[in-house]
Amino acid sequence: MDLIADTAALTALCERLAESPYITIDTEFMRERTYWPQLCLVQVANAEEARAIDPLAPGIDLAPLFAVMNNPRVLKVFHAARQDVEIFFHLSGKVPAPIFDTQVAAMVCGFGDAVSYETLAAKLAKARIDKSQRFTDWSHRPLAERQLVYALADVTHLRIAYEKLARQLEKDGRADWLKGEMAILTDPATYRLDPEDAWRRLKPRTGNARTLMLLKALAAWREREAQSRDLPRQRVIRDEALLEIASSAPTTIDELARTRGLSRGLADGRVGASILATVAQGLETPESQWPQPEARFDLPRGLAPVVDLLKVLLKLKCDEHDVAQRLVASSSDLEAIAADDAADVPALQGWRRPLFGEDALRLKHGKVALALAENGKGLRLIPLE
Repeated sequence: MDLIADTAALTALCERLAESPYITIDTEFMRERTYWPQLCLVQVANAEEARAIDPLAPGIDLAPLFAVMNNPRVLKVFHAARQDVEIFFHLSGKVPAPIFDTQVAAMVCGFGDAVSYETLAAKLAKARIDKSQRFTDWSHRPLAERQLVYALADVTHLRIAYEKLARQLEKDGRADWLKGEMAILTDPATYRLDPEDAWRRLKPRTGNARTLMLLKALAAWREREAQSRDLPRQRVIRDEALLEIASSAPTTIDELARTRGLSRGLADGRVGASILATVAQGLETPESQWPQPEARFDLPRGLAPVVDLLKVLLKLKCDEHDVAQRLVASSSDLEAIAADDAADVPALQGWRRPLFGEDALRLKHGKVALALAENGKGLRLIPLE
């Protein structure tokens, strides 16, 4: 249970890991008081050993670990990989590759939507995961043995889960289904936090282009402020206040101070001055550069029942093929298909099209129908041509 806490020991471990066809990885981190996740523990395992690495140990150099993460000969296995991969991307500037996400693989293999690690470990490794340490302070040192036992369980049982899922994918001929999802997870663009796009997270409901322009400028300012000060966005200024400022466009400290949830002290200080300067600069932006409200998609009249039928078909096909519905089509995909045979949605592309998309179009055009099975249990698809 000893932590790897120096560069020499880490280098030796990584040399052994580099000889493995795959390794399993998990991280523990804190983010409540920071913008960037504070990496507190890294757990890794191969077929022979499982170890925990202390990234907070004085003087430790994580370069050997990053080298393994970027070794193309070693498959990196995560469960629900996005946050872990984001951490490695932020620290090393590179996305670990190749990777295998057991949560996504489980969706492909019929374990349902967003299956938890506990469920997967129980079903595939026959292991019971004790989650009592889930909310522990991983930045505190020394870590207790019970914390390390808990942490290492997240990579030891993952080995069995991975091997069984990989075999199932090959048996079912679905290994390629996973590749598209992994391509998204290994794309650096997935993890780049561009301040100019920060306003989109706020999902503004306004159709006023001027308000959107100011919101874009203010959200970009807050994002840069949060990044530079390593503070959560909401600690800089809350979403509600940002939306109100974008709407009211204050030009004086007194006007800014009237923003709900914004203190007079904040309005009088450096932050208030930065906000007012951002608003002033935004107001000088030419209208040709203002972001436009997203075109609202209203389902054409009469198509709602078609969408309902497509939802039933989606459940039928996913049950039949033992794959998670969420992986095949979203509600917006179904609405798009109902409105347009050539809709640019994943459900009409790649492996999803023969599994669901083609029958969805046939159902829409009355070439097949849904009917109760003869025994009255379940549904079946019958041709009408």
